Amino acid sequence: MLQIENTLVSLEIFKEKFCCDLSKCKGGCCEDGDAGPKITDSEKIEIEKAFPRIKSDMRLIAIKTIEDQGLYVFHNEFGWVTPTAPDGLCVYGKKNDNGVIICLFEKFYKAGLIPFKKPLSCHLFPIIVTKSEVQEDLNYVNFEPREQLCNAACSLGNQLKIPVFVFLKEPIIRKFGEEFYRILEHYDKATKPQ
Repeated sequence: MLQIENTLVSLEIFKEKFCCDLSKCKGGCCEDGDAGPKITDSEKIEIEKAFPRIKSDMRLIAIKTIEDQGLYVFHNEFGWVTPTAPDGLCVYGKKNDNGVIICLFEKFYKAGLIPFKKPLSCHLFPIIVTKSEVQEDLNYVNFEPREQLCNAACSLGNQLKIPVFVFLKEPIIRKFGEEFYRILEHYDKATKPQ
């Protein structure tokens, strides 16, 4: 583990390779799991602001789920999460003509229509950030790809030689800041065989 202030970073993010291959996984992380992605209190506010904009592009089953459950729900294990429709897909996701799940937040963000890109837990995946149960101000950063679902992404990452932390540069900076990422780069460079 690499410790940066109050964060312990798994060395797997340097050793393992990863690059999402949507043509293979079809964005399955948006419908595979026990709940929608974890969201923060500030993200709940962003979702409330974005919802009127993205609603016109949402599936009817997703709108009905939100009407029944709300824009976000509390899960006993994960805390605040986005709801999932009865088919398991996050209510803020939609399949395109190729069967790839598109995040509506990201779609509207890229079009310049909303300032919220997507929940940070989605953006960081398959890096998972958890808090220590023993020491409240201590965070753990781990690489946790889905065993079957992420096989193609791990293969493509190995083929392209892209370390996990490089592939996830933008969300890592979004979560921890530029200086944190510079420390990761410095550590990676210093520990590579010459």
